[in-house]
Amino acid sequence: MTGTAHTDPAEALSGTVRAQLAAAGSATIANMLLRRGLRNVLMAGVRPLTAGQRPMVGPAYTLRFIPAREDLDTLAGYASSDHLHRRAVEECPPGSVLVIDALGSTAAASMGDMMAARLKHRGVAGAVTDGGYRDSAAVARTGLPCFHRDNAPRATPVALHPVALDEPVGCGGVAVYPGDVLLGDADGVVVVPRHLVAEVAAEGADAAAYEEFAALQIEGGRSLFGLFPGTPESRQEYDTWVAAGRPGLE
Repeated sequence: MTGTAHTDPAEALSGTVRAQLAAAGSATIANMLLRRGLRNVLMAGVRPLTAGQRPMVGPAYTLRFIPAREDLDTLAGYASSDHLHRRAVEECPPGSVLVIDALGSTAAASMGDMMAARLKHRGVAGAVTDGGYRDSAAVARTGLPCFHRDNAPRATPVALHPVALDEPVGCGGVAVYPGDVLLGDADGVVVVPRHLVAEVAAEGADAAAYEEFAALQIEGGRSLFGLFPGTPESRQEYDTWVAAGRPGLE
């Protein structure tokens, strides 16, 4: 009997697709999804931990919290190797994004600097929560791309109890299914359904390149009309510009 090999979502996401997504940016990718009828794809209130951090691209590996309860959530229990929060950090696949559903709460930390450092060392692509991080400056120093709502300095067991790994969650008001691809940058975090990611990435990268051409034309004094959004005629101009080596203004 022949079995079917399991494909890791992070391994299935090619370097080309990752680069196309990063080049396009979250706002442009959201527009590509809007063309396909998907409106609720940008996480509300979730922003980069620090300005200038590199883009975050990778498939989702999820952790879901519910409100803590005092008899279950203690610092002693938190130290257990079976604790789902700690397991999430050790089990999130390299190249993936750890997505933490914290109920939008910053009453306690979704993660701290030691966890961020471990994720970075393991090759995880980034972390996003609709809650917040403790030791935010130290988290930033790890170099792991991170997105959150706001700082959350109190210890996790104060308010959050982990209940599930690698299941559908909500984060920033957006549904995230394991294997969906996340792109985070200065504009925020967009969630791309896995089956659409290759076509959306290619279309988004093309749109971003056309916008470079349009921006150059606008800088030279050209009107938006007949230029942006693009028309068949302006797209022909764009193709000529690309063939000429993308020259700047003379």
